[in-house]
Amino acid sequence: MSTSTFPSLMIVGCGDVGSRLGRQLVARDWRVHGLRRNIAALPLEVLPVAGDLGQLECPDTWPVGKLDYLVYCAAATQHDEAGYRAAYVEGLRNALDWLRQRGQSPKRLLFVSSSGVYAQRDGEWVDENSPAEAQSYSGSVMLEAEQVALRSGIPASVVRLTGIYGPGREWLLKQVRDGYRVASEPPLYANRIHAEDAAGLLAALLEADRDGGALEDCYIGVDDDPAALHEVVAWLRERLGVNHWSDEQSVRRAGSKRCSNARARALGWVPRYPSFREGYAAILAGKDD
Repeated sequence: MSTSTFPSLMIVGCGDVGSRLGRQLVARDWRVHGLRRNIAALPLEVLPVAGDLGQLECPDTWPVGKLDYLVYCAAATQHDEAGYRAAYVEGLRNALDWLRQRGQSPKRLLFVSSSGVYAQRDGEWVDENSPAEAQSYSGSVMLEAEQVALRSGIPASVVRLTGIYGPGREWLLKQVRDGYRVASEPPLYANRIHAEDAAGLLAALLEADRDGGALEDCYIGVDDDPAALHEVVAWLRERLGVNHWSDEQSVRRAGSKRCSNARARALGWVPRYPSFREGYAAILAGKDD
């Protein structure tokens, strides 16, 4: 089979999740391009495209010819409203303009969004049909960017990922080692997905579309167990052998909701790490995926 018959993918903002996605799909005979500023950080399997999402002109190394799919999974480097707007709204608009400059019209666009678009805070179950009424600037900007994707003229799906963790994303482990305190009543539900499973969900969506499946315009990326945060902390304390508590007050979180992955699972996607237990056990064992 010649390389021209391979499905082709551009990953714009090819960081941790994007790189994992690229490796997964190259192993399945996809031709994968990855755009980021520092192409030295890309996996060897991914074809490098050096580019800055703040630029209006299409990067010189952008592929020519047919491009079957585009995944937009940029991350904000400046954590304020202006930084979010630059990364998610303006950056996406620029990437769509680059497609037009090259005369490319992918079969589908996947925009990686966030469950932060949901403002539910009383432990409610949330799915793709739940009201998305963001109360933070980050959630509001994400909703705006989702609309840019959905109105792009390209068939599009938004993928609202929950709290991504994995190797190199170990904030909670550090906090627990420092004696992290969290209220148990009322329970504060948090939602997670391992970075490898986030990539796996994106891959499942792309392959479903390639195989002629009908995709919805929105999916939530989350594991099977939106556990209460105090349960996660207790489990990690035991595994880490932490016996002390911080002198600070118990941590209070603004949000508490339980996200459902039923729609994603209906496609046949199954998380490799169904709960925090399997995911953090792999991290503590030194596994890198």
